[in-house]
Amino acid sequence: MSIPEEILAFWLNETGPSGWYEGGEDLDQEIRNRFEGDHEDVCEGRLSLWLTYPEGTLAYIILTDQFPRNMFRDSPRAFESDRLAKAAAKMAIAKCWDTRFDEPARQFFYMPLVHSECLEDQDRAVRLMTSRMPDTGHLSLPHARAHREVIRRFGRFPTRNAALSRESNAAEQDYLDSGGYKAVVEEMKAA
Repeated sequence: MSIPEEILAFWLNETGPSGWYEGGEDLDQEIRNRFEGDHEDVCEGRLSLWLTYPEGTLAYIILTDQFPRNMFRDSPRAFESDRLAKAAAKMAIAKCWDTRFDEPARQFFYMPLVHSECLEDQDRAVRLMTSRMPDTGHLSLPHARAHREVIRRFGRFPTRNAALSRESNAAEQDYLDSGGYKAVVEEMKAA
């Protein structure tokens, strides 16, 4: 079992901003090799003590929100711990634990809201990135707004439909065929 400091060092320092959104099989495999057992532990409720302090909570959120998207890419398992991540994020934000971390690491407290298929969570994520990330929020804000716009339009993320065995309706299929998320990000940057 890893300790929270190992997860934070790996994600915030070793991987860092340049690797967070690049993805790729090498990073996915490294995360699986190092942290898949921890992900199993968190899903079984064995890491709940991490939620008693800020660093542990951030590691918990990364383990339940970011890592599954890498470890289980294009699979329903990529989203199986989203409810855990969202609950932990909301608790931490209510305690202002997010503000104890420098930007851009702070954004990982907000990512479970950005990944939520609930419009209320999306609105909150945009507000938090605007108000609590004054230095680097402008970099993440177009992406948060794009996620919110997708939920406004469809009530869910059509890009998840295949992985979750959901049938895409005509509007969702048109969205997917017309550039999907990348097109919406460009719209948000232009606005």
